[in-house]
Amino acid sequence: MSDPDGERPVPCIRLLLAEDQSMVREALAALLGLEPDLEVVAQAARGDEVLAAARAQAVDVALLDIEMPGMSGLDAAAVLRDEFPGMKVVILTTFGRPGYLRRAMEAGADAFLVKDAPAARLADAVRRVLRGERVIDPVLAAAALADGASPLTDREREVLGAAGDGSTNAEIAEVLHLSQGTVRNYLSTAIQKTGARNRAEAVRAARDKGWL
Repeated sequence: MSDPDGERPVPCIRLLLAEDQSMVREALAALLGLEPDLEVVAQAARGDEVLAAARAQAVDVALLDIEMPGMSGLDAAAVLRDEFPGMKVVILTTFGRPGYLRRAMEAGADAFLVKDAPAARLADAVRRVLRGERVIDPVLAAAALADGASPLTDREREVLGAAGDGSTNAEIAEVLHLSQGTVRNYLSTAIQKTGARNRAEAVRAARDKGWL
């Protein structure tokens, strides 16, 4: 690719775009493709397809939605970090939840942006992370600081997340290889920490905060 004057080639930044909603993914790919130095070379509709897509193409920056089937974008970011430590990761979300921002940073994300940001801002974020910068939506950053860290331990979050689909204690215990008494204790602690009255309220509260 050449610059508008045809004097020298413009370096192409190769992107992987993971988004489960096909219309949103195609629209983002089209908008990013209008930038002279960006090219979407790989796409994924599921979180558990991200690694294979990254292996199939040389990718500079991965753009990952958070909520995808198979694997969340946060978990996919951690997987990419393990195999491709030099790859930059930008997390995109519809839900501006402070807890998501903290978890994204823990997963090694280089940028965290909401999807309704202008395409030009996303393109700028891609270029900035390749320069070694970290790009975070300022409103989310302020909310995360005000909200504080998640009070849930990893195990409490895992058990509460498993309870989110209505599973019984026995079913959760079987899936997570725990005793029913241990599951009950984790759920009780999670309910107390979220200030909820029952597990359903605890799941909703934790999701609203981005802790799950």
